[in-house]
Amino acid sequence: MALVRAQLEAASSSNSTHPPQFSYDVFLSFRGEDTRKNFTDHLYTALIGAGFRTFRDDDELPRGEDIKPELERAIQNSRTSVIVFSKDYASSKWCLDELVMILRHKTTSDHVVFTGLLRHRPISLEEADRECCNCIC
Repeated sequence: MALVRAQLEAASSSNSTHPPQFSYDVFLSFRGEDTRKNFTDHLYTALIGAGFRTFRDDDELPRGEDIKPELERAIQNSRTSVIVFSKDYASSKWCLDELVMILRHKTTSDHVVFTGLLRHRPISLEEADRECCNCIC
């Protein structure tokens, strides 16, 4: 959390002459089925508790509507993104769409991206490579 705070404070002080208007400090990208009720919920609570305006899709978006434009708007209006890579993140079309939007935004702005790999058990690098290849192929 200290690293995230330091990065956000550095970004806001470097933009002090031309401060951009952000709706959110952090955009959380995660696979809900994998992490919503555990890790991501704890991360979200910690970020909010530390004073970061944090976007999490289950809190911010209305049900039953086309959410892609809203997600893209939230990414564009966030200072940073935190991507929580979990076992099935890459098997979700929505997660991959979000990832593309985040990376596209990063290439055209000062958007900062943090990533984390959430594992439920330790694995070898060889096993991680196999799992990654299976998701992508």
